[in-house]
Formats: sequence, structure tokens, C-alpha cells
Amino acid sequence: MTTTLPIHTYLPNASAIAYGCMGLGGSWDNSPISAEDIKLAEGAIEACLEAEINFFDHADIYTFGKAEEVFGRILHGRPDLREKIYLQSKGAIRLDQNPPYYDFSKEWLLTTLDNTLSRLQVDYLDVWLLHRPDPLMDLEEMADIFSTIKEAGKVKHFGISNMNRHQIAYLQQALDTPFIVNQIELSLSRLDWLLEGVMFDHPEGEAVNFTSGTLEYCREHHIQIQSWGSMANGIFSGKPLQQESHAVQETTKLVAELAEKYETTLEGIVLAFIMRHPAKIQPVIGTTNPKRINNCMAATSVTLSRQDWYRLLISSYGKNLP
Repeated sequence: MTTTLPIHTYLPNASAIAYGCMGLGGSWDNSPISAEDIKLAEGAIEACLEAEINFFDHADIYTFGKAEEVFGRILHGRPDLREKIYLQSKGAIRLDQNPPYYDFSKEWLLTTLDNTLSRLQVDYLDVWLLHRPDPLMDLEEMADIFSTIKEAGKVKHFGISNMNRHQIAYLQQALDTPFIVNQIELSLSRLDWLLEGVMFDHPEGEAVNFTSGTLEYCREHHIQIQSWGSMANGIFSGKPLQQESHAVQETTKLVAELAEKYETTLEGIVLAFIMRHPAKIQPVIGTTNPKRINNCMAATSVTLSRQDWYRLLISSYGKNLP
């Protein structure tokens, strides 16, 4: 099984699928981590390692920091593991405020990064992402922040999340090394990343919510596109469909048909749709179920034909392309 990303310029041995740790650590509140939470995290991490997933994605806000904390406890008990995996986290969203907002100030970003490292019990991150764009960002301040972090050796590479090509290009002026990751929402159910291109100069394209050229910009600048929400909340791979649209129900049937045709899993087809794109997108999966983790990795052995890929796109869209 080949699970590495052949075009990932800066992390050449990263697994083709990343594991998103949002489901670790228990509930989204300030309750303590339980023994059951630790056991669940251990099972998920072990399933990832057995499936050859070596890329783990965090964020400081996941389960109010407990996702990083429980992962850190496991790393502490397995010190040999750190150098065998890639660790990525994100910061900038302030859940400690009411209402929550985004904060690219130097004080906050340096504090949240230090807190992440402390919870994970590591000295550095392989990748650190700015979680969402802050409209109040100051470019000179960002240059100072990046410089401070780099000089301290706390982050090897920087990235962004939920940003379009214009935001990335502007922010890149503050950093003398390239951003290497852009994590955005895309899936078989969230199709704007594809419709942006095929609906250009067409009336139906007016409803598309995706900045034109973002995928091409990332590819041109060797920015690895990661997809969050890759499994579309399970609607095509086992989730009850009573309340779902006709298009979702028909696409679910098609996913099952193709899983049989390609002798793979439902999860494998859903992710293979994303990974068939020439951008070589790295899906981020979030299930804590070891069986489903393994089912997801089946996608690395599937290459959908052009016809089958378009059948999935058109089925999920719910009508023929223009």
C-alpha cells in the first residue's frame, strides 16, 4: 500500500490521509479527561499507525484543548513515537471570549502556540496553521510573530486554514519561507471547490461560494491542500438518510455500487473522489472508530475512472453540468 504524498514538497513522507484529532479528549467543556477518553484516543492512534497514517492534525480549540492534552499524555508514554509522526496544530480562534472571535495579535498567537506545545508535551510542531483569517491582522506584526517563532525553533513549517488565494498571497509577504498547507472544507457533498471552475461565466455559478483560482494558486505554489469535512459527516457511508435530499440518497446508492465495483469500502470511494483530483488533496478524517479508520485507508488503493468520478460529481450536484 502506497500511502505517501508524491508531491508533498516539504513533508515527503507524510501519509496520503491525515488523522484529525477533533474527536479526542471527551466533551467540549471543561470536564476532566477520563480514563475512557484516554482509552479511546489510544485505540484511534494505534489504528492510525497500523493503517500507516503518520500525520496528525490538531487545533488548540478541539475539545477545549483536551484533544491536544490527551494526545500529549500518550506521546509522553511513547517517547519514540514523536520522530515517527508529523504533528500539526492550529491557532487563532478564541473560544475564551463571548462571542468567540479570531485573534492574530502577537500576544495571543505566541501564547496559544506555547499552550499547544505544553499540552502536546513536545518542543516543536512540524506544521502550525492560522486557523481562520482575522480581518484586523497587521502584516508587520505578523512578520514579527513568524520571526519570533522561527528563531525559537517551535515550528518547522507554517500554513493556513480556510483562506483564499488573495489572503494567502498577502499574508505570505510576512513570512520568508513558503506556507506549505491550506486546510479547507471540501468533500463529495461540499462541491463549491469544483463548481467554481465548471460554472465560470454561467448563471448557476452565481451561488457558488468558493474564491476562483484558490486551488490553482495552491498547486502553483506547492501548498498542500488538506480537506476537512472529508467524509461529509458520514452521509454516504452509513449515516441514516431519512431526512436527506434525493441527490444524497441517490449518491449513497452510487457510492455503494462503486464500492462493489472497485472492491473497496464506502469510505474508500468517498475519499477516492477527493483524492482523484490532480491537486493530490490530503483528506483529514476524524472518526475514532478503528474499523472506519482502516476503511478510510482503502482510498489509497483506488483510482476512480474519469467516468465514475463525474458520475459521483453529477449525482451529488443533483443535475447535469451545463
